[in-house]
Order: sequence, then structure tokens, then C-alpha cells
Amino acid sequence: MNGSSRLLTRGMAGIALLFGIATIAAGASVLAGRDAGYVVYRPLLIFNTAMGVAYAAAAVLIWRNLSRGRLAAAVILALNLAMLGLVVFLFRTSDVVAVDSVRAMAFRSAVWLVIFGVLVWMGRRQELSK
Repeated sequence: MNGSSRLLTRGMAGIALLFGIATIAAGASVLAGRDAGYVVYRPLLIFNTAMGVAYAAAAVLIWRNLSRGRLAAAVILALNLAMLGLVVFLFRTSDVVAVDSVRAMAFRSAVWLVIFGVLVWMGRRQELSK
């Protein structure tokens, strides 16, 4: 892996790690009693907090091994998209999910789509350089 690829890989790992830490901190503070300012769907809060740990673990995998990091990013993206689908469904059919939760889940999914996309691109680039 050349210098620019290594820098990009570490950048993606850094984004994943910071996003994981921020997700854990936000989730833990609401679980500890901080008012989120909107209706909190507790199963989503628990899911997101647990996913923060997965984000941090994925960051380590991305840093150490591109293919394993790409797999971790794919799994995280798939789980986030599945939860986004559920959250949108609940938002449209009930009042248990706030629009803020829909937006936050869409943002999480978009971040992981970008991370996964970059890792796929880097993997293809790496294969072509062999």
C-alpha cells in the first residue's frame, strides 16, 4: 500500500473511531438520564450505543487490514440500513419515533455508506496495482 492509500485508510479508520466514540458518548449520556430534547425510542438508543462500540472495533479493523475493515463496514452499513428502514416505518405508522431519530439514523447510514464506498474503491485500486 502506497503512502496516499495508507493515509486514506487511516483517515477512514479515524472517522470511524471518532464517530464510534461520539455515538457511545451520546447514547450513554441519554441512557444515564440526559434529556435528548425529543421522544427517544429506547430500542433504537440501545442499538445505536452498541453500534458505537462496533464502529470503534471496525476502526481498528480498517486500520489493520483493508479487507476485514471493508467487511466490517459492509456489515455496519447493512445493520444501519435495516434499522433505518424500521425507524422510517415506525415514524410513519406510530408516534414512538421522532423525526430527529429518522434524520440521525439516515446520517449514520450515509457516513457508513461513504466509509464503505471508499474502502471498496481502495480495495479495487489495490487489486489493480498488483
